[in-house]
Amino acid sequence: MATCLPKELQDVVPGCKKALHLETLDKSKLGAPFFFVLAQSAERLFQGRFQESLGFATNVLDYSWEKLNTGHWKDVDVCWREVFTFGSLFKAVCQYGMRDRFNTMDAIKTCDLGLLMGAPVLDNILSRLVAVLQNSARGTTKRPQEQCSKSPPTSQVPKRPRTLILPVIDSEKKVPRVHCPSLKSFLLNYMRKRQPVIIQSNMEHWPARNHRPWSLEYLRQIAGCRTVPVELGRRYTEESWSQALMTVDEFIDKYIVQKSSDVGYLAQHQLFDQIPELREDIRVPDYCCLGDGEEDDIVINAWFGPKGTVSPLHHDPQHNLLAQVVGSKYVRLYAEEVSDCVYPHEGHLLHNTSQVDVENPDLQQFPRFKSAPYLECTLEPGEMLYIPPRYWHYIRSLDVSFSVSFWWS
Repeated sequence: MATCLPKELQDVVPGCKKALHLETLDKSKLGAPFFFVLAQSAERLFQGRFQESLGFATNVLDYSWEKLNTGHWKDVDVCWREVFTFGSLFKAVCQYGMRDRFNTMDAIKTCDLGLLMGAPVLDNILSRLVAVLQNSARGTTKRPQEQCSKSPPTSQVPKRPRTLILPVIDSEKKVPRVHCPSLKSFLLNYMRKRQPVIIQSNMEHWPARNHRPWSLEYLRQIAGCRTVPVELGRRYTEESWSQALMTVDEFIDKYIVQKSSDVGYLAQHQLFDQIPELREDIRVPDYCCLGDGEEDDIVINAWFGPKGTVSPLHHDPQHNLLAQVVGSKYVRLYAEEVSDCVYPHEGHLLHNTSQVDVENPDLQQFPRFKSAPYLECTLEPGEMLYIPPRYWHYIRSLDVSFSVSFWWS
């Protein structure tokens, strides 16, 4: 019954078990015993028996987590991702309803794990639920980041300087810059010719670049308590590279403010699907409409990290506009035609990644790399770099940086 749910959630969460449409799940793949546990969690949720519902939901999440982490992600049946979302929904509502044992941050984290690992159900209910929970958390404190993080104030954090050699751009190898080309000009002169180019003055209408400028303080306020996946290590080709889940507050404190000796990078994450408030601060460039797909097919990723993060030399299968919102990055580009000179890894997993350390190459091991022609640039705030499909690119951040990539076919 709706009256058994917390009042703040009644406009988001359906009022009865029937409205969840659990019968649409594939019972043949889930199995009758597992489906029974899921249904029992829902039944008790709407009866207001949160303790019992939470126990069933925890079992649902534990079992579906094992299914999600068995084999390659693309081979996981979507029904297990949907079930994980339902389990996260039930658990988060229970946590919020049992605030004598849990706080709102626990429920927010549960929603984020569901958004990261699950699949959208009920019109992406977790995204709408977490927005309500976050507003509730903000109402309990004057500064939202103080509610989300127990880290020391920024002024008390010791700062250790990190030195990096800034690149000198070869004037003969500069990526060309153009000022707001027309769609026709961009299509004919760059997309069809597979020519990298930097587009200037095309981001000034973004709220993130004018009346809602992105700063660490702003990102804390909007997303500080949200859980995100962070890459740990200088580059994903190293054996020591790993990933960890942490809040945006924790990430900023450890890897940006404190300047940890380790490198953390919030990289290639669909942050704007997870946090729609940040999505409102950016705009999809009109150039992305020149592809064969629909606007909904455009993949938008966030790249947020400290000075010194590196994306090893690699290529992607789609068109890419890399928009620099905060900070600057050094970029090196190699055409597909010189792929033999950049020595791709053997095997399927890293076939699109070079073995060469671009700025410190071992020319005895990779002699052809020295003769490979390339383009390079320093991508500045407010600029977009067009990278054609299968064009090799290496990227290093020169200071604290936030980039947004738009991939389209």
